[in-house]
Amino acid sequence: MDSLHSIMPEHQKGKHLSLEERVIIQTRIKDCFSLRAIAREIGCSPSTISYEVKRGTVLLYSGKQKRYKAKYGNEVYHLNRQRCGRKSDFLKKNDFIKYVIKHFFENNWSLDVCANRCMAIGEFSSDQIVCTRTLYNYVDQGLLAIRNSDLPEKLKRNTKIHRVRKNKKKLGRSIEERPKEINNRKEFGHWECDLVLGHKTRDDQVLLTLSERMGREFLIMRIPDKTAASVMSAFQSLRSQYIEHWNEIFKTITTDNGSEFADLSDLEKVSNTLVYYAHPYTSCDKGTVERHNGLIRRFIPKGDYINNYSLQEIIDIETWCNSLPRKILAYHTPDEIFEKELDRIYQTA
Repeated sequence: MDSLHSIMPEHQKGKHLSLEERVIIQTRIKDCFSLRAIAREIGCSPSTISYEVKRGTVLLYSGKQKRYKAKYGNEVYHLNRQRCGRKSDFLKKNDFIKYVIKHFFENNWSLDVCANRCMAIGEFSSDQIVCTRTLYNYVDQGLLAIRNSDLPEKLKRNTKIHRVRKNKKKLGRSIEERPKEINNRKEFGHWECDLVLGHKTRDDQVLLTLSERMGREFLIMRIPDKTAASVMSAFQSLRSQYIEHWNEIFKTITTDNGSEFADLSDLEKVSNTLVYYAHPYTSCDKGTVERHNGLIRRFIPKGDYINNYSLQEIIDIETWCNSLPRKILAYHTPDEIFEKELDRIYQTA
């Protein structure tokens, strides 16, 4: 049998036993070798030999004799291999799959929101759903009616090196003066502001957008043009809606250094609101509102005339953004957080 073993390739660590190695085990057991001696000869753990012997042992002579058989052990091994591995829950959880497809197409929810919002509101339990990663795998495998082309964020993300450039113009307070506690997003009332342009012509309207950093509430206001006067007129209109509690709702506003926001710091003269200006060419300083502007682009592509969209359509976009459950909000909606904070402010007033 030494000649039989000499032609056998050396056993690789971590690999399963082959039929030839099982034959060696059968032969060495017949020659009364210990399990450790067999393991040293094959080049594996003694536990591997012990498990294999238990797996491949059969009863002979009407059950009076136990003996290891290499062929039987190999058959049991291949049978177990067919049964191993995680099985797909696609068919078992058909109700949840229908729920995902419905909200993905009707409400424009992301797959992550579909997978977790239902648990946040108690519509499905954890054993009735599949996770976000599995849903994306289903898309890649073609099991869902959703294609990768239907996922607007999947292929466009790109990481950029963060660079802080020196500010050449001074419009007001720099973001470097903003309290560090605001970065934690644990206090309500800190907003980011930006503009969304349609067609780059002077006769097209502009969208003024604001996003609250803690609860992600998103406000969209249509203004006639990209001028400081139009921006301030929109803020005066907004201030008239919350005049009694403006200072509690709008504690700070962070925006960029565009000329359209040159007069925004004038809000500090008529209220307690502090205005901060981000670093030049650093959109990540106000990433919340930038992210929400990207959501607008799902409905109003770049280059489209904003004039072509009615006021009701703009309101519908704002409503959709604020009713979209967010992972970072434990799958609650910005509207739910915003209404809760307003109730708290009005009760303490």
